Amino acid sequence: MAMSIYEQGLDRNSANFAPLSPTSFVERSAEVFADMPAVVHGSRRFTWSQCRDRSARLATALREAGVGRGDTVSVMLANTPEMIEAHYAVPGINAVLNTLNTRLDADLLAWQMNYCEAKVLITDSEFAPVMREALARLKQVYKRAPVVIDVCDPEYAGPHECVGQIEYEALLAAHPPMPRLQGPVDEWDAIAISYTSGTTGDPKGVVTHHRGAYLNAVCNVTVWTMPHFARYLWTLPMFHCNGWCFPWTVALLGGVHVCLRKVETKAIFAAIRDHEVGYYSAAPIVHNLLIAAPSEERLGISHKVRAMVAGAAPPASMIEGMAHLGIELVHVYGLTEVYGPAAVCVQKPSWDEASLGEQVRLNGRQGVRYPLQEGMTVRDPESLQEVPADGKTIGEIMFRGNIVMKGYLKNEAATQTAFQGGWFHTGDLAVLEPDGYARIRDRSKDVIISGGENISSIEVEDVLYRHPAVLACAVVAKPDAKWGETPVAFVELRPGAEVTAEALIDHCRTMLAKYKIPREVRFEALPKTATGKIQKFQLRSKASSEEVPE
Repeated sequence: MAMSIYEQGLDRNSANFAPLSPTSFVERSAEVFADMPAVVHGSRRFTWSQCRDRSARLATALREAGVGRGDTVSVMLANTPEMIEAHYAVPGINAVLNTLNTRLDADLLAWQMNYCEAKVLITDSEFAPVMREALARLKQVYKRAPVVIDVCDPEYAGPHECVGQIEYEALLAAHPPMPRLQGPVDEWDAIAISYTSGTTGDPKGVVTHHRGAYLNAVCNVTVWTMPHFARYLWTLPMFHCNGWCFPWTVALLGGVHVCLRKVETKAIFAAIRDHEVGYYSAAPIVHNLLIAAPSEERLGISHKVRAMVAGAAPPASMIEGMAHLGIELVHVYGLTEVYGPAAVCVQKPSWDEASLGEQVRLNGRQGVRYPLQEGMTVRDPESLQEVPADGKTIGEIMFRGNIVMKGYLKNEAATQTAFQGGWFHTGDLAVLEPDGYARIRDRSKDVIISGGENISSIEVEDVLYRHPAVLACAVVAKPDAKWGETPVAFVELRPGAEVTAEALIDHCRTMLAKYKIPREVRFEALPKTATGKIQKFQLRSKASSEEVPE
């Protein structure tokens, strides 16, 4: 094929092309908004110039420790300034950030650090006991000993134990700032590795790239119409999907990171009030805690607050409760493999004319693809044909585009399976409604088949959430000799609330077909991930291990 005239003498060069990377957002905000606030944490305050300086000092220190392109830096940190700086410094030297889940045990932490071949570990003193054990196991079992840097956050009230060779602030003081956070050689280079162990027992290392992180950070702005200097509260753990790319979104806007070590309702409302926070993200359980909080905790908040919810389909009671608090809710959907949220339930102006019940139904859907995600559809997982948009035919949600992972680290078979047919398979079962919005019916493993009939656990949970005594719930299959499976409900009550199992079953009878009603209700604390996502696999295991009733 002859060369086009537009290919002659028009090559890319350093003047007209640069790899996309969110590190550029940090450099720009430091240039343009140098003296404006960037980070708030307890008594500590940093401007964008100071935040960039601290990140660039960390970058220099890491480089002198031998960290370079493709090397992994693991971090075991709370939502503190050091966690933000790691999100800027590590990609800034083209290394790979591995944010560790602070709720994991030592064995799994050691396994993950070995699997991604961590060269450096940055760890908060709060986690010293478990990390000391993890590092010992890493050395004894895997023969690996990363350089360890200790963070002693003054907002942590416990003992400041150290497990490494150098303290974080001393490290920064000993190194000059790198002239520029350079970013990647290639935008396809890995920016992070995150493990998907939240709701399954089979962790896989999800490798994401600079291009996707850059684009999803921009998408966060567009789906929320976020302004310059937005104040964002860190209720979402930054270790979860790199905080849904919001560390980089806030940098893009020259905004303010309002840090929070622990997710407690009083602290959340105080931060919103004291720092005029306009935005935060969380799983449904956190929003429900805010709804259930004492009214006096909410006093003094008069400005507009917008919240993003993901992790599970928000129940109707939660959507209604947030509206009652005056917090505007945006429902997003995604997975670790698509950088956190990559779909949004876009609220159309015409929905304002609908009844409250219809608004709740519309806003409870998973919605449509993010603006910079190329494709989102519901397809038959076998034929890969798109299902009709009839709101009835069930298929699997699939994504394709720039906001999709590179693949699973050291697991080519799982990567190929996930990308079968040129789409990323989420494993979430959904219908496509006539307006093109997707609505999840269930994870494939969460569908309960009772007497040949399919029962959506989400549908049953939504009914349970409508009872005023229910704070959180999960419905799973329990083996049954006659029906094969029957639904059993695990319920966590609101503080001070009382209700019987019989009363909840009677409540379900008013809204569900007989075969969908839970045969049993159990009251207990539900196992959750650090982001508040209920770990159904543990409940399924508990229900399945019992004697099958006759």
